[in-house]
Amino acid sequence: MSHVQRHSYYEADARERIAGLVDAGSFREFLGPARRMMSPHLAQLDQPAAFDDGIVVGEATLQGKRVLLAAQQGEFMGGGVGEVHGAKLTGLLRRAAETQPDGVLLLLDTGGVRLHEANAGLIAISEIMRATLGARAAGVPVVALIGSGNGAFGGMGIVARCCTTVIMSEEGRLSLSGPEVIETVRGVEEFDSRDRALVWRVTGGKHRYLIDQAQMLVPDSIEAFARAAADALQADAASSDTDTALSALQARHAALKARVQAWGDCRDGLEIWTRQGIAEPERLPLLDTDAFLAATADRSLP
Repeated sequence: MSHVQRHSYYEADARERIAGLVDAGSFREFLGPARRMMSPHLAQLDQPAAFDDGIVVGEATLQGKRVLLAAQQGEFMGGGVGEVHGAKLTGLLRRAAETQPDGVLLLLDTGGVRLHEANAGLIAISEIMRATLGARAAGVPVVALIGSGNGAFGGMGIVARCCTTVIMSEEGRLSLSGPEVIETVRGVEEFDSRDRALVWRVTGGKHRYLIDQAQMLVPDSIEAFARAAADALQADAASSDTDTALSALQARHAALKARVQAWGDCRDGLEIWTRQGIAEPERLPLLDTDAFLAATADRSLP
């Protein structure tokens, strides 16, 4: 296998993440740059285009398990989803429902919809969500990996929460509206996007793990993400059985209602961590991953 020891997931680009994640020589790309499947809209707006439209999709093996995977290029338009970008991801998920691989890995690095293709991007997000749930209904686990510079925001933040499992590092961020959007709409009193510590205490991987919006937290290394992803490739029986899926959905709705009641007035992750019964919550941002997991193992969840 080709795992680069302690190679930063955060600092790698999409193709480097794939190369370090999967078994050596096993990756086969679909619709690669040579096919020049580019956005039809960007040239009309005098915007640069990419031959792969900012996303790499294909198939490989991970510790011998057959997977389909997609990795967003965060350096291209912030990983924004446009028509072709979204179609490649939707097609990959539909292929998963048909061919039944051991799982789908989504390496997310995106601010959401590409504003240059607003309507096409919004439609693409809805198609991606439907295809994600379709793959899960077919029993294929869909795993989101979030540890990049852009994180997963906007519509792709919703897609992440449609997945079977979310794996994050401390450096990853997950949310619907980004900090700047919240500040613009609601004012700096609501959310100060320049307070980087606050941003990470609200959207960062540690906080998302503590409130169960990420199921696994790993150090910033491709090796750690690969190990966690392999562990997450379990058959998605909860989604393929209708009665079980309905029960799981109802339980999730009840949990969300309880959390709104318990935490709805909190304005900072620190306040939630305190209510979870975590001792000295202010020290959590300074702990490495192993120490953090040990310190928060007994936290409460409504």
